[in-house]
Amino acid sequence: MIRDINTIWDNCLHTIKKNVNTQSFKTWFEPIKPVQLVDSALTIQVPNKFFYEWLEEHYVALLKKTIRDELGSTGKLEYQIRLNSMQRKPTMSAQANNVSNSSGKNNVGRMNSPAIENPFVIPGIKKLSIDPQLNKNYRFDNYIEGDCNRLARSAGMAVAKKPGGTAFNPLVIFGNVGLGKTHLAQAIGNEIKQYQGDKNVLFVSSEKFTNQMIQSIKNGSINDFVNFYQMIDVLIVDDIQFLANKVKTQEIFFHIFNQLHQNGKQLIFTSDRAPKDLDGMEDRMISRFKWGLSADLQAPDIETRIAILESKMTREGIELDNDVVEFICYNIKNNIRELEGVLVSLAAQSSLNNRQIDLELTKEVIQKFINEINKEITVEFIQNLVAEHFNVPVEKLAGKTRKRSIVVARQLSMYLAKNLTNKSLKAIGDQFGGRDHSTVIYSCKTVQDLLDTDMTIKEDVNALEKKIRMSLNG
Repeated sequence: MIRDINTIWDNCLHTIKKNVNTQSFKTWFEPIKPVQLVDSALTIQVPNKFFYEWLEEHYVALLKKTIRDELGSTGKLEYQIRLNSMQRKPTMSAQANNVSNSSGKNNVGRMNSPAIENPFVIPGIKKLSIDPQLNKNYRFDNYIEGDCNRLARSAGMAVAKKPGGTAFNPLVIFGNVGLGKTHLAQAIGNEIKQYQGDKNVLFVSSEKFTNQMIQSIKNGSINDFVNFYQMIDVLIVDDIQFLANKVKTQEIFFHIFNQLHQNGKQLIFTSDRAPKDLDGMEDRMISRFKWGLSADLQAPDIETRIAILESKMTREGIELDNDVVEFICYNIKNNIRELEGVLVSLAAQSSLNNRQIDLELTKEVIQKFINEINKEITVEFIQNLVAEHFNVPVEKLAGKTRKRSIVVARQLSMYLAKNLTNKSLKAIGDQFGGRDHSTVIYSCKTVQDLLDTDMTIKEDVNALEKKIRMSLNG
């Protein structure tokens, strides 16, 4: 019986979707296209080499199981890199029972790019030398990596090593305010300047670009303005969304973009939203933003927030108790910039008022950054609600029984207590029969992993969170 490759791949996607979170599925699996099925070898097309390597590194086990379930034990998965017309289209095979080869990487071929004389080189003009307008404090070594930013950071490092020579051109970094877009974009520029000093790097805000253009039009020097930008090797434009509805600015920027891209120069943009959501931007501009990679930054999880805060503490020479660090990071959830603001405010309050930085002072400072702190929610309240939900004795949650139903209820209670109360890990553990903080961390990680793969657990957590909020509002 002849099987349709689209049906086969749809079946695979159905399985994969149950085992990865929504954002990962959209980023890594929706762009894949099934190409052909020969015998038991399914060929899928991926956008670039980096994409293929990411799948092999992070999803090899899942792909192995999925292909084996769909095509049988002899099934094979082959990757085809989507390249432009000047490049060969290499194919990489992976046996279903051994998806990754021994080296973990495959030779994907090289571009056929004969040297072409650049007609835009103007004789007599010396190499451009400009101030890159970069903040040297924005570096990769102080940009903490987590699940929230791993793709963007990895792509940024690839660009920094080979500007203009990767599939990530342009690289669009997007996300909400305070998640580190500007830091990452400037880290790329600083890395390039450090190791490839001959490259002309320029960081400019879209507002400054617009003002410069308006001034050059007034002065009758628009050609000089365009020529200047066309001589940049790495152009980093911050907050590209502010070009929206500026028709003339977009027109000139469009031509600069084309010239730089055609000459293999690197373009990096930051935005508060994905290219497809940039209202007021011309379709041709949005189309070019989509040529490369759009990498989003998510709000960091609690572990990443703690790592970020501790990194800032080290740089500022500030020491805080673990309870204070945890309290800050539990309450400042969606804005990395605010973490730094809380730290600066604590240091100032401690110095000016000669007060020790403790939980009391920390609560006073944090109230200026957030509307409310979850004071009403207690660990006991969560324990009673979870026990009721699972129909188990509440005292069992603090006991030593390893019965599965009790273990699940206990782990979910710890997870909710960590996310919805201001208690430290130690304090939470104390209320579960004197368990230590490592047990709380393990329980929370177990639940977090299950949320990505087990729909029942996800439904339980959603139902419990809804009950908690409804009980408080009632």
